[in-house]
Parts: sequence; C-alpha cells; structure tokens
Amino acid sequence: MSTDTRYFLRGFFGTCTVLMLGAFAFFTMQRHTHQEQAEVILESRQGAPQGTSEAGPEGPLGRLDVPRLKLSAVVEEGVGEDVLAVSIGHVPGTALPGSAGNAAFAAHRDTFFRPLKDLRLHDEINYTTAKGTYRYRVAGWKIVDPSRVDVLQPDGKPRLTLITCYPFYFVGHAPKRFVVEARPI
Repeated sequence: MSTDTRYFLRGFFGTCTVLMLGAFAFFTMQRHTHQEQAEVILESRQGAPQGTSEAGPEGPLGRLDVPRLKLSAVVEEGVGEDVLAVSIGHVPGTALPGSAGNAAFAAHRDTFFRPLKDLRLHDEINYTTAKGTYRYRVAGWKIVDPSRVDVLQPDGKPRLTLITCYPFYFVGHAPKRFVVEARPI
C-alpha cells in the first residue's frame, strides 16, 4: 500500500470517527435536555387537582423508576422513533398503571432500558404521576420473537410490562425482545 493511500485511509477513518462521536454526543445531549424539560412539566403537575388528566395530547405521562438499577426516566405516549429517541414510551392501547389491565412500556436497549440487563427477580419498579406512585415487583422475564404481541394482552390482573430489544449488546436491529413482567405490590 502506498504512503498516499495510507494517509488517505487514516484521514478518512479519523473523520468518520469524529463524525460518529459527534453524532453520539448530539443525541445524548438531546435525550438529556428533553428529559430535563419533561421533568419540569411533571413537577408542575404535582399540585394539580386529582380530576385532571395525566397528560395532554403530547408531553410526559409520568416517570418510571427501577431504584436498584438507578433507572429513572420520563414516559411519553407512543413507541415511534420520535418518542423512543428521547424517553420511555407507553405502548398505545395498553392500560396505564393504576387501572385494570396490562400497562406496557418500551425503550431502546442502548438508552433507557440498558440497565434491565442487570434486573433481578423481585426488583421494585415505580411509576409516578400527579395522581400518585404505583409500585410493582418484578415477577419474571422472558425472551421472545418480535412477533409475540400476546405479551401486551391483559390477563385479568393488573400488571406492568417492560419491553426492549435483545440481546443487549447486539449491533444493529436485534432479533429478539426482552419482556419483563411485574405485578402490583
């Protein structure tokens, strides 16, 4: 390989590395800023009368916490890329915590739900809104194909379901889903 070719390749790969690090920093800051702004909105709702809705057409619904894992993030409605890029998404059509049914939430495995890799049986999961805090305990988890939408179905008892891609360290679109089931405390 000629010297000119080596210099070109070094420059090319160096530029690619800088661009990728810049993109990573940009999206991390965007997620962080969005979470801070959503947190301010949630805090402003804390004194709201009990009859008010949990959120408007857009905006934060609540906050999901797994204290042992130090996982804490604002939840918004939807599972589109625009929502999952900056928050945990509430799966449309599923219940919200505090009501009967299956309250399902999704997030990317390389952002908010990365800590789920260290989840343990009986870990506590909290969901907080202006109406109060709903507490759950992890009952188990499973790894399923993405086509398994039955994990979203209610089973007659209140529960909370967390969904993310699996394996956690897979590069690209992961072939499976990691599904956590929790029951009210």
